[in-house]
Amino acid sequence: MKQTNVTISGYVKPGFEVVREAFVENFTRRNELGAACCIYYRGEKVVDLWGGIRNKQTSEPWEEDTMVIVFSATKGMSGLAMALAHSRGLFDYDERISKYWPEFGQMGKEKITIRQLLAHQAGLFAFDETGDRSIIADLDRLAAVLARQKPVYEPGTRQIYHGITLGYYESELLRRVDPKHRSIGQYFQDEIAAPLGLDFYIRLPEEIPNSRLATLQEANRALAIFTVPIPFFLAAMNPRSAIRRALLGSTLSLDRERIYARNFEVPSGGGVGTARAIAHAYSVFATGGKELDLREETLRQLMAPPVAPTYGFRDGALKVDVRFSLGFAKPGPKNPFGHPSSFGHPGFEGSFGFADPEARIGYGYVLNRQGTYFMDPRDIALRKAMYRSIGEIDLYHE
Repeated sequence: MKQTNVTISGYVKPGFEVVREAFVENFTRRNELGAACCIYYRGEKVVDLWGGIRNKQTSEPWEEDTMVIVFSATKGMSGLAMALAHSRGLFDYDERISKYWPEFGQMGKEKITIRQLLAHQAGLFAFDETGDRSIIADLDRLAAVLARQKPVYEPGTRQIYHGITLGYYESELLRRVDPKHRSIGQYFQDEIAAPLGLDFYIRLPEEIPNSRLATLQEANRALAIFTVPIPFFLAAMNPRSAIRRALLGSTLSLDRERIYARNFEVPSGGGVGTARAIAHAYSVFATGGKELDLREETLRQLMAPPVAPTYGFRDGALKVDVRFSLGFAKPGPKNPFGHPSSFGHPGFEGSFGFADPEARIGYGYVLNRQGTYFMDPRDIALRKAMYRSIGEIDLYHE
């Protein structure tokens, strides 16, 4: 049911009014429930909007500090943590993982590079051993499971979306190279979120009250047949398909009593935060990274074109042409966003965050009514309005 009397709060700099119009239209025309959108342009916060309902059952409003789970958009925040570790000389993207994590080098994984893993080309998109909550919470036990996993295909030849597993591999690799042996959630909190003052957590702490968290309104999955490619829809119906296996465990971050799990990391899909935090983090990376002392070499690699596997970018799980690089999604013919140097990550429920270094933009959009699109119309409307505001109306051709 579309909202006609929605309350929209926040700020829009003169010249960006069309973004507010698109945000309002998401409620009046595109079935939004509660959401927030934030944009940084050339290092300045030019849009910071929120509105609608945080909790449909109680009708509580979405507030300035409301946070929500962003599912796979979390991969972008984990990618930023990995990039910062790279910038600090902790690893080389083109080095073999087994150099830093010797136990990883078994079962055909000896030659897998960090670049291949972060591009979903390692063949490690699912677990042969069930990863239940107790194993995920025990990082030493989880590391042993990860090390024993055998690739499903020859690494570097194909791309199959590592929907949940990617973050666990990133986190263990980071634990091996970080002098303090921190998980990726702790590293992100200490080295990115705290210095920048971000309300975003890969590991949500106990002290965050439920009153700050938006509850999810599930999408009508039957509508997906009209909104996603048919090959993907058919694969999603098959419990043995690559996409179903890749997303096994995607709901571990949800908690019936506390909305989201606390002190528990799902680095590829369990991040919780605000649009403002996502946009701010990406803005720092889009404008040179001085706040975090980022090396130019790291930023150059993030901006570079993705490296295709032997058989191309058509993803064996997602069933579409999609490009990944260094833990991020990159713009492509089927998922255009920003200029070619852009990097970020969507969440399947509709959230999205990315950096556009050419336009010097950091963008974040979060919501609580889940969608069924690969690229959500609500998000696309906001991005189109954003680029129209800076005079780049021809960037999108959907």
